[in-house]
Amino acid sequence: MDKNPTLVAPTQVLMPAASRPKRKTSLRQVFGIALLAALAAVPLLAQLTGQAYYLTLVSRMMVFALAALGLNLIVGYGGMVSFGHALYMGVGAYAVGILSHHGIGNGWVHLAVALGAGTVLAVLIGLVCLRVTGIAFIMITLAFAQMMYFAAVGLKQYGGDDGYALSGRSDFGMLDLGNDVVLYYVVFALLLLALAGLNRLVQARFGMVLRGCKTNERRMRALGFDTVRARLVGYVISALVCVLAGMLLANLARFVSPSYMQWSVSGELIVMIVLGGTGSLLGPVLGAMVWLALEEFLSSGAWGLPGGLEALLKTHWLGALGLVAVLVTLTLKQGLYGWLQQREEKDQ
Repeated sequence: MDKNPTLVAPTQVLMPAASRPKRKTSLRQVFGIALLAALAAVPLLAQLTGQAYYLTLVSRMMVFALAALGLNLIVGYGGMVSFGHALYMGVGAYAVGILSHHGIGNGWVHLAVALGAGTVLAVLIGLVCLRVTGIAFIMITLAFAQMMYFAAVGLKQYGGDDGYALSGRSDFGMLDLGNDVVLYYVVFALLLLALAGLNRLVQARFGMVLRGCKTNERRMRALGFDTVRARLVGYVISALVCVLAGMLLANLARFVSPSYMQWSVSGELIVMIVLGGTGSLLGPVLGAMVWLALEEFLSSGAWGLPGGLEALLKTHWLGALGLVAVLVTLTLKQGLYGWLQQREEKDQ
């Protein structure tokens, strides 16, 4: 007789295996699979249609989706709204730019220096920022980002305010990033790895502690958890994902600029998160895709409207983009991806 019998629910014992209810695939799972499959097929579609520009456009979307995904770790799960994460994108970009300027093109060196510099900065800034919460946290992160922005403007050797054009992309040996298709799939693969890694992270004990800090940090401390360490680790991981996104952005554009560190870039990342849905993994990815697609569509001015109206909207397309963001935020408070979850709950 088996000394360790497996416990089975009574209904499962009585019910034949063939007639047991199967787990229903959720609408969000179907959407997520469809979105990732569509991203995987973009290079093929670009080749078939002869529109290579879309390869670069979607690559840029995925780079910002990666950055938004990293920022969402502390915004959506940790309740820490940072207006300074564009700083870390700039660190990743300038690691590539400065090393390339001095003749170091090895991508692994670029990666090591970018992550090393990003870790040191994130730990130091995090130790200062995490002493406060709320508006004070937002303002301190913004202040650090602005300091780094003006420091980059002062780097006249590397282009200063005008930025610096790269002579080539990072050299990773067999991975030829000079090929736009290879670079696209590298960005896509890193986005998938970030999704998988952050999914494991937020479902683990650390993720539970981080979410507990968002809900009631005082209670988490009373239960014996080191909330400062948990929040700092979350902040550093979030920053390093943005550093990686900055490296990819520099390689994609073959250009580095202080504009990557502007507070408005951090604001755009937050808008992407809110638009897609905070506290979810695919929400920031969807938000980045939709936001940058709208930006491209509205700035193009090809709408077929009467001349005067089309010229007006083309001139003030940023206002139209802001109006869209306001309407989506007011009507879909949980974001686009959160709307799918609400719809599922209603159908159950």
